[in-house]
Amino acid sequence: MERNLKNVLVISFGFLLLFTAYGGLQSLQSSLHSEEGLGVASLSVLYAALILSSMFLPPVLIKKLGCKWTIAGSMCCYIAFSLGNFYASWYTLIPASVILGLGGAPLWSAKCTYLTIAGNSYAEKAGKNGKDIINQYFGVFFLIFQSSGIWGNLISSLIFSQASNKVEISEENLACCGAYDCVTDTTNTTGSAEPSNSLIYTLLGIYTASGVLAVLLIVMFLDQIKSDQAETEKEILETPSFWSTFLATFQHLKDKRQCLLIPLTMYSGFEQGFLSGDYTKTYVTCALGIHYVGYVMICFSAVNSLCSLLFGKISQFTGRKLLFALATVTNTACIIALLLWKPHPKQLAVFFVFPALWGLSDAIWQTQTNGLYGVLFEKHTEAAFANYRLWESCGFVIAFGYSTKLQVYIKLYILLSVLVLSMATYGVVEYLEAKSPPGTPTATKKENVGPVTQETHM
Repeated sequence: MERNLKNVLVISFGFLLLFTAYGGLQSLQSSLHSEEGLGVASLSVLYAALILSSMFLPPVLIKKLGCKWTIAGSMCCYIAFSLGNFYASWYTLIPASVILGLGGAPLWSAKCTYLTIAGNSYAEKAGKNGKDIINQYFGVFFLIFQSSGIWGNLISSLIFSQASNKVEISEENLACCGAYDCVTDTTNTTGSAEPSNSLIYTLLGIYTASGVLAVLLIVMFLDQIKSDQAETEKEILETPSFWSTFLATFQHLKDKRQCLLIPLTMYSGFEQGFLSGDYTKTYVTCALGIHYVGYVMICFSAVNSLCSLLFGKISQFTGRKLLFALATVTNTACIIALLLWKPHPKQLAVFFVFPALWGLSDAIWQTQTNGLYGVLFEKHTEAAFANYRLWESCGFVIAFGYSTKLQVYIKLYILLSVLVLSMATYGVVEYLEAKSPPGTPTATKKENVGPVTQETHM
């Protein structure tokens, strides 16, 4: 096997093992640690730390440690989060969340840098186009990585379904589920039985082992970047300089189109935060039990992955405006239905319809918003995507931050309001683009945007 392809596969399976654990844990946080809102608070802190990490750490760590050891070290931060869940309290889980957030940005940056260097290296030897090889390598990576959402959630549901203390949820307790939940003081007052400590520890043990295997895989089988390639790496990190990139992130806000896209970018964080923080707890865990959370999130992950591929390919025929309209209509219908629906175990299929439709919408938000940034800000992609990561992470922080303070119906109204505002400001951006002179780069740029996968899922 060609050496560079071997390294791509090592990174891909390392990330698969790591995010099998993290993805499963993220889906369970609001249900597993519901007392005083510890679970969602930890996720809010995590994304706040990610914002700081994105601004300061990646160039420094990659320059000092190199890509391989930055990846390995950052993966250890994810293991710390798994360990923090063993004895979850404000004194263990919050620091573990900060550690994970700080390690998140260097992990993804080092991965991108490594795959880019590996692709250029192979293209140079084989006499091929570097961009084509890099796209192939990223395609292989995401093909393997995307399945982590399925495996992590499957493991949690299979383990929690072994619980012997399952109880029938009374009609009185079922009345507390849904949009007008009667959860007070951020504690779980419903009748859904919590899994035993032995099952929780078994799950956390598997997740921790998965993270350790990921680190070992990277340490033992990932090649160091060779000295001649290290110069390329240095150029990637130093051109432009760290401080100029940092300042460019905020200077980019002088572009009115970037400011108008802030609500749309933040909405991406809001809608993902609602599904993993509120839907899983107030609808699924409340009415069915925690062992169904994994199955429901598998449905979301599978539809999301398939639709990301589909919409990335058909966008060249439909254009982005039609796809954004489809996502808006789908999400609006889901929000209104969630406001009206009273979840009941007899309506099992409905619990899976919502995450499937949410996955369809989220696939459009991710592929088309990423693509829109690439088209509009072609000459300032680094500053533009830094803003993307910043504002989407802010959406996550706010969504998880108010999760324990407000009832679900209020959060759904906020979600709907942000969606309406997002589409209004996005419409202004499209109007400005339509008015721009034909000779400008943004006007001549095609809407043909390939599948782009969101990386700030952590």
